[in-house]
Amino acid sequence: MAKDTFFRKKGTINAGGKLIDLSVPKVMGIINITPDSFYAGSRKMDVSSALQQAEKMLNEGADILDIGAYSSRPGADDILGQEEADRLLPVVEAIAKIYPDAILSVDTFRAKVAEAAIKAGAHIINDISGGQLDAEMFATVARLQVPYILMHMKGTPQNMNQLAKYDDIFIEVLDYFAERTYQLTQLGVHDVIVDPGFGFAKMPEHSYALMNRLQELAILQLPVLVGVSRKRMVYSVTGGTAEDALNATTALNTIALMKGACILRVHDVKEAVEAIKIFRAVSG
Repeated sequence: MAKDTFFRKKGTINAGGKLIDLSVPKVMGIINITPDSFYAGSRKMDVSSALQQAEKMLNEGADILDIGAYSSRPGADDILGQEEADRLLPVVEAIAKIYPDAILSVDTFRAKVAEAAIKAGAHIINDISGGQLDAEMFATVARLQVPYILMHMKGTPQNMNQLAKYDDIFIEVLDYFAERTYQLTQLGVHDVIVDPGFGFAKMPEHSYALMNRLQELAILQLPVLVGVSRKRMVYSVTGGTAEDALNATTALNTIALMKGACILRVHDVKEAVEAIKIFRAVSG
């Protein structure tokens, strides 16, 4: 096998019949239909405000909108699937209707909620639990034949901080991805994106150790999504709070691009788009 193709990542994913070329990094804008997400600026609790946010993000250059109705910040309240669906589905339906060309991702670990969202107009399933919190998720993804974002996490949002213990975090994350992507492949899932899960069951030092070796995930030959936007790992270094962390987030996103990230999941689309433009100008 030629040297330059040995670690070549899968270059496209099929989202709702549209091929997305991931050889050019993409921006995923976050829309949270939750009252308690860690960054207050991302909370859009009704259809009207979510539509306004969708319009703003699309105008700023977002390639994908990621819509979630279950707060996964550390220690967040657990809510029932019906409440999650009641928050989520009207927003998905409204955005899909008004912006029919937009690519929509749904941020949920529940298979039934994910399936309902796909039927409502979403195209991608973004699962923080990597199928660990719902045994039906992998089979559902295979049946629906939609792209699947496989994130690394231990435990649940309610207890994950207590599980942030590792001998070698990179090896543990790599083994996790290898095992679970094999299961998905055996089920016939074609489009898998891996997300190291920065901040999920990870202290800041764990997240930075992962970022340091991010380029080594190329061995999986799969697209890599990075979500560090305004997280504690950022402002634990720079000081302040999530509200102060935009500039440092942009710096960390740029490092992620240099280490092979294909998708940046962000609260601030304009700045991420600009980071990609600068990265591409430097890399040619």
